[in-house]
Amino acid sequence: MWRPLPDQQVPPTAFVEKVRGAMRLCTLDSDAMALGLTPGMALADARAQVPELRVFDVDAHADQDWLERLCDGAARYTPMAAVDPPDGLMLDISGCAHLFGGEIALMEDAVARLQRRDIRVRAALGNTAEAAHALARFPGRPAPDEDAAIRRLPVAALRLPPDSEASLRRAGLKTVGEVAARPVSTLAARFGAEAVDALHLLLGQAAHPLNSRRVAPAIQIDHPFAEPVARTEYAVAALEQLVAQACVQLRERAQGGRRFHATFFRSDGLAFPLRVETSLPVRDPPAIMRLFAERIESLSDPLDPGFGFDMVRLAVPRAEPLAASQLALEGGKAKESADVAALLDALATRAGRNRVLRLAPVDTHIPEQGQLALPAIESRGPAQWQEPPSEYPHAPPTRPIHLFDPPQRIDVMAQVPDGPPHRFRWRRALHEVTRFEGPERIAPQWWKIADGQLEKPEQDRFLTRDYYRVEDARGRRFWIFRHGLYGTERSNPAWYVHGLFA
Repeated sequence: MWRPLPDQQVPPTAFVEKVRGAMRLCTLDSDAMALGLTPGMALADARAQVPELRVFDVDAHADQDWLERLCDGAARYTPMAAVDPPDGLMLDISGCAHLFGGEIALMEDAVARLQRRDIRVRAALGNTAEAAHALARFPGRPAPDEDAAIRRLPVAALRLPPDSEASLRRAGLKTVGEVAARPVSTLAARFGAEAVDALHLLLGQAAHPLNSRRVAPAIQIDHPFAEPVARTEYAVAALEQLVAQACVQLRERAQGGRRFHATFFRSDGLAFPLRVETSLPVRDPPAIMRLFAERIESLSDPLDPGFGFDMVRLAVPRAEPLAASQLALEGGKAKESADVAALLDALATRAGRNRVLRLAPVDTHIPEQGQLALPAIESRGPAQWQEPPSEYPHAPPTRPIHLFDPPQRIDVMAQVPDGPPHRFRWRRALHEVTRFEGPERIAPQWWKIADGQLEKPEQDRFLTRDYYRVEDARGRRFWIFRHGLYGTERSNPAWYVHGLFA
């Protein structure tokens, strides 16, 4: 972050984006707006009016990431913290204000933390989220109470579409109080139900739940420090104590944690989250701390205490039943399964949960969709239907282990157009078919097309396939198919090789 020196004067700042081939102002600070600049103005006109204007390109992803990090840091005050795009935060402090000396003290502490990072803040308290939003973004004259302050706000505080707001202004309604003085039936008939709903939300006559960024975890434990600590090792030691306390609570509930979230809160308002996940429920503190150690070592940007950590929080957002178990004396499969799960947890924590995959079966008859590559750390779903035992247990498999993606085109010669192959050319080599088995017909998923679950962008994807297991003169076995029924779906069906048998 760019920070000016104490005696350095910051010029007006604006962010620009390209709109229809022209650079226009998108967001401005208060100094730029005080000089007469407005969002939507052309950059050339703005520079002509304010030559010393400082300009940056808009980066929506970076802004959203920064706003989410600030929201994570606001979780120190309340678990109900939400992002209010594009540049706001909403905190539901009901039941939390007394921990910080009251609502005013909590708000002042939050504002002071943000201002220490050179962030210009406007904050307000309200009985509802809509009221707090309006009072913060449209500051006005002091009022005896919240209701009077809201009624003095302009109609823009209703956050209506531009057309509806313009209609209210043309009708002579410039403030929220003037709109509220009109009968509800008149407002609904002339300006629509949307204006009535926005008015009721702003005045507190209707409730709208706050969409919190984080779901309340099953277990959450905080460890505040009397003074900010500047050593990361001390904060990690405090995390180890929290993990031990969480495991005690999990043992009392006969549960084990699947996800553990640790958050290191810095005194300047930033928060550093660390998350680990396990493939099986666990409540073993050393095993959990080993995963956190792997996570810390794999960070590209190490934990920076800055001016010090003032609190560490541990949350267990996902817990599952875990009964006490006793292993056999010789260990057995249970111990092997636990060792494999621990190895997968360590690999996924260090390399990333999407780097270590497993193949999961899928209930479908389409060969290339018969399995999915899922993160190995995810819990396995219910078992699939098992195929009935074969009458010939030593018969060759009906499906090859390796499939080509996509299938490879081959040239086939058959006795009749819809008959079995006699010879085929693949990769410039000619193969004489000595044995074949088939056809095994696989139809497309027509029921999903009829129900609207699948679109039909390409006709080739929804053709019937006739599969053959063939063996050439050299003993090599192939799995090939004819794509499309001869005469009804295609006049000249294409042939493909889909896999090889070992």
